[in-house]
Amino acid sequence: MKKVAIVGAGPAGIEAASVLAAHDFEVSLFEKSSAPLSNILDKAYLFPDFSPALDLAKKLSAKLLNDHIQVFNNKEIIDIKESDNEFKLYDRESKTHIADYVLITTGYTLFDARRKEELGYGIYKGVITSLDMEQMLMHSQITNSMGEPPQKVVFLQCVGSRDEKSGNNYCSKVCCVTAVKQAIEVRKHLPDAEIYIYYMDLRMWGQGFEEMYREAQEVYNIRFIRGRISEASATFDGKIQIKSEDTLIGQPLKMTTDLMVLMAGMEPSQGTKTLAENCGIAGKYNFIETAGPHLEDNKTAVKGIFVAGSAKRPMSIRDSITDAIAAAHTIIQQ
Repeated sequence: MKKVAIVGAGPAGIEAASVLAAHDFEVSLFEKSSAPLSNILDKAYLFPDFSPALDLAKKLSAKLLNDHIQVFNNKEIIDIKESDNEFKLYDRESKTHIADYVLITTGYTLFDARRKEELGYGIYKGVITSLDMEQMLMHSQITNSMGEPPQKVVFLQCVGSRDEKSGNNYCSKVCCVTAVKQAIEVRKHLPDAEIYIYYMDLRMWGQGFEEMYREAQEVYNIRFIRGRISEASATFDGKIQIKSEDTLIGQPLKMTTDLMVLMAGMEPSQGTKTLAENCGIAGKYNFIETAGPHLEDNKTAVKGIFVAGSAKRPMSIRDSITDAIAAAHTIIQQ
């Protein structure tokens, strides 16, 4: 019976494990955290249907109840070596694990918005990230720096994506729709607040996303401004003053807001970067490079090592799960 080691217990790793186990592969699923699905459990609701993230996490977790799947939590794999037609995986405690095939699903991390000092994250309490907003929505408590419900909320797109200064020229794909989703959720909690989204250009990639964007304007009165915020500073009363430009009309803008939400883009996780470098499969921006963009998109340059999900490029949860199914069937066909 063939053995597959999957590194990373996010949605891609779990879905691939489920498919492989159904085809009688023995699966070892390694997760560096204390529990799987951390990048789902830190969210409140999912687009495009606004379903609770916890519901999806429960459904995915149920897939692990299979005799062919063994989960290793708190187990960080830092290197993989091929030896005698098998792979040896080394964890941080220098223990070795053996497998016939390896699937890397180590995922992403959010761009550290503190690297954009001009936007004030980590400096001014009224500046938060999209992940911070998810936590507020989970607890149904949206507050400004004074602990009060904000009267005005500004979302800023493309923080750490499509940005030469941060070194990430790529689009993170999900930030636009996440901002629209969060803005609608904020409107439901704060029906009288002014809500703005600053964008470079909106990229509503998925089915139903364009409709959500139109609904945000027509039903929820979310206001969209095409432009970039160049600077943020605090006022004496705890608000955030922002300087920007409306690029549609070519005019500079100043606005004071109670809360500014930075839509942080995706970067490869530390696990992705470590394995990409150590296995010699690193691509641009330290994501894992695949063998080809079409028929070999789940293969790497190392025969027997495969990749799925946002370890190779920014993806939505739905795309990551679909990609994991493709990766599993690629392994089955070996």
